[in-house]
Amino acid sequence: RNSVHTFWENQPTPVFGEDSLDRLLPAVSTSRRKSSTLGKTEPPLLRTGTRTIYTAGRPPWYNEHGAQFKEAFVIGLCGGSASGKTTVANKIIEALDVPWVVLLSMDSFYKVLSPEEQALAAHNDYNFDHPGAFDFELLVTTLQKLKQGKSVKIPVYDFTTHGRQKNWKNVYGASVIIFEGILSFADKELLQLMDMKIFVDTDSDIRLVRRLRRDITERGRDIEGVIKQYNKFVKPAFEQYIEPTMRLADIVVPRGGGNMVAIDLIVQHVHSQLEEVSEKGHYDSVLALLATAHQSQPLPQTLSVLESTPQVRGLHTIIRNKDTSRDEFIFYSKRLMRLLIEHALSFLPSKACFIQTPQGQEYEGRRFRGKGITGVSVLRAGETMEPALRAVCKDVRIGKILIQTNLDSGEPELHYLRLPRDISEDHVILMDSTVSTGAAAMMAVRVLLDHDVQEDKVFLVSLLMAELGVHTVAYAFPRVKIITTAVDKSLDDLLHVIPGIGSRYIEENSALLLQR
Repeated sequence: RNSVHTFWENQPTPVFGEDSLDRLLPAVSTSRRKSSTLGKTEPPLLRTGTRTIYTAGRPPWYNEHGAQFKEAFVIGLCGGSASGKTTVANKIIEALDVPWVVLLSMDSFYKVLSPEEQALAAHNDYNFDHPGAFDFELLVTTLQKLKQGKSVKIPVYDFTTHGRQKNWKNVYGASVIIFEGILSFADKELLQLMDMKIFVDTDSDIRLVRRLRRDITERGRDIEGVIKQYNKFVKPAFEQYIEPTMRLADIVVPRGGGNMVAIDLIVQHVHSQLEEVSEKGHYDSVLALLATAHQSQPLPQTLSVLESTPQVRGLHTIIRNKDTSRDEFIFYSKRLMRLLIEHALSFLPSKACFIQTPQGQEYEGRRFRGKGITGVSVLRAGETMEPALRAVCKDVRIGKILIQTNLDSGEPELHYLRLPRDISEDHVILMDSTVSTGAAAMMAVRVLLDHDVQEDKVFLVSLLMAELGVHTVAYAFPRVKIITTAVDKSLDDLLHVIPGIGSRYIEENSALLLQR
């Protein structure tokens, strides 16, 4: 603490108190490096696919217990204002060719200015390049959650009004995080979260020209104000706060985004690091473990199967029959789904209440005890259960998750999700038509937990499940309620439920949706 105070004392920073600087690293006088360096030479990862990073699915990031088994790889990018950090970040993203890369900018974490600070900023007298201008606590918390695979909300900073916009940006599912900012190396806790640290070193004259162009064209500033701010704050801040952190970098990139040699070296190193932490064959081993571990085991207590009344048995007879017509299949599937949803809602928490009838009599009833109910369908087949939920839950909110199997690896992959705001406060009805191995259901539940939904508020509802799928979900998430109309014993070589309803449900899916 004392060394920090020693470093920052006597600096021209009247706006900020020293308490906000206790977490920062002290400066160390070092010689300025001028070349890119790597700690060790790593072989590049051999890649044969042609995926694009924005469309590839995200493979499992959790183990058979449902817990995260690998964290996101964090690359820290530091450098002076307008040094080309964002350009370098984008070129790394393009060259990496890995799914689900997130670019996190330190600019989003400027503090909200007081009226007095707003007045200073309007006259270019506020130091945006000082560590005290950033909300480091929020930044560290956000990066920690993102590295752990959690959903986060990122503030959106308006450089014209010098304030945060009302709507924050939701970010989720990073395999690689690229965090860039002028002071990204200044905080000790931030440094501990980084797996690789890169400093972008660009000539000061080039940075000034870029800053003039950017601030005038994109942020509505005048040239006099930009130059005033540069000489008063930007240049001194670089020399005092930013340049000394170059010693902390694993790699220094001269000339910014134009240095493709350095960028190629970075990409090779990142690939080698990702390869070291990858769990190749992990998914197959998980399935094998679960298949053997639960043989002859009783079904879990968290499972509830709709009572097999003559009506339910008759409905199953129709939808399982290979000779059933399309129209009958759709009609009786809808009936069974309605019964299933009604059964699932009976497990929602309720409380006693008293009302008055029109005859003036008191009646003791029950009322839902919770914040709200949200339905989430696992696309595409789970979407066919939405009409049944809407029919019995007025104004229910609906979210969607698209999970598909990678034909090369056999792993489920997350391709898309759209969840309602504040879903963490709701009880969630997670809908999938059939559950065979439980892989997709397990991933869907993990997504909900990453969005802070409580495990005991998740209800997995499926028309038909295999015993393996039931055990898989229950083993990973013992507090999730599993609800279905029937549990079949086994799977065939194509992982279809046996005796099951085969692939017919999927084939009839489009027709079912058209009849809404």
